[in-house]
Amino acid sequence: MARTTSQPTARHRPARTYAHDGAGRRHGVGFVLIAFAFLTAMAFSTVPTPLYPLYMARDGFSTFMVTVVFAAYAVGVVISLLLAGHISDWVGRKKVLIPAIALELVAAVLFLTSTALPVLLAARLITGLGVGMVTATATAHLHDLHTAHRPGASTQRFELVSTGANIGGLGVGPLVAGFLAQWAGTPLRTPYVVFAVLLLASLVAVALTPETVEEQFARPAYRPQRISVDHGDRVGYLGAAVGAFASFAVFGLFNSVAPGFVAGTLHHPSRALAGLIVFAVFGAAAAAQSLTVGLSAGAKRALGLFGQAVGVAVLVAGMHTASLAAFLTGGVLAGIGAGVLFKAAVGTVTAMSAPAERGEALAGLFLIAYLGLTLPVIGIGVATLSFAATTVMTWFAAILLVLLTAVAVLARRRRTAPDAG
Repeated sequence: MARTTSQPTARHRPARTYAHDGAGRRHGVGFVLIAFAFLTAMAFSTVPTPLYPLYMARDGFSTFMVTVVFAAYAVGVVISLLLAGHISDWVGRKKVLIPAIALELVAAVLFLTSTALPVLLAARLITGLGVGMVTATATAHLHDLHTAHRPGASTQRFELVSTGANIGGLGVGPLVAGFLAQWAGTPLRTPYVVFAVLLLASLVAVALTPETVEEQFARPAYRPQRISVDHGDRVGYLGAAVGAFASFAVFGLFNSVAPGFVAGTLHHPSRALAGLIVFAVFGAAAAAQSLTVGLSAGAKRALGLFGQAVGVAVLVAGMHTASLAAFLTGGVLAGIGAGVLFKAAVGTVTAMSAPAERGEALAGLFLIAYLGLTLPVIGIGVATLSFAATTVMTWFAAILLVLLTAVAVLARRRRTAPDAG
């Protein structure tokens, strides 16, 4: 595509000391507002999770069809990350976040209009388009706001809040939706009404937040997001990407088919319980991220690898023994591991990337992570057409262990590389 220069681009403002002036306070407030909008957007993306068994009972969906609906969401995320997840480095954070949240609001309206399969597919696709624009952009915006508000300070607050809003939001959505579905008179409508209001509030929050990039008069030629490990540390980026893929494979399991396993294989059909289980997994991930702030990157990685490996093994054992307690324990342990490993991945990529390329580097990481959210779940759905759920989950655990081993090997190679720093 030919280069164009007639439209402005964006770059980061030079560093300034904002901590004690009005601009600093605005950036501090903006940090909170973007965190709220980020959490709300991610929470909305998982609202249907505890509702899938209701859709299955209403219209006779199979587990495979649930994975198709979930795949529509994931396809939307991947498309969005490829086409728009990185452009906030050029056009500004708010010019991406506001349309992204507006797309999620459109999806909420679609959910309220019908429960028919074509509408569900469209709503989930649009939700994914919005989430793909939000993830990398909101993460980069939070980093910018944190740096402007607290120049020279540790990035621990940014890492904690950004990954907490992302992963914590994924858990809040099913919790709220599950309890509303259990006791509201219209379980397939009330959750979407509540989140439509929250998404409107999020639009206002983003509009009130300071922009952290400024437009210039030389825009680089547009190209879709590329997946590149060339961000200062190839082995480190590749290890972070594989870790993100493995972490989101666990998250995808609980975002899609796990509530059906609980209702079917484990014989616990409560919507509130389904939402609580998903919240417990993501809540454990967010809590672990908070409690590991002071750990080194290597310690976080080791904890994440160990937690996921043990957790998935216990989870599969719970399915083989039809034990809800073991299933939940395994899910929480796997969530702890996935949360810590994903936090380490985001921190690694943020630290290694230059400010002008941070949005692109994070978009690439999230793109790989959402492939992890998608591909294993689709594989599980297809496999359940021919094999028992417990058999399929055993295969899933084996593949995940291979991925975790790859992360450990790449980390070791990074430590022994001549330029490992």
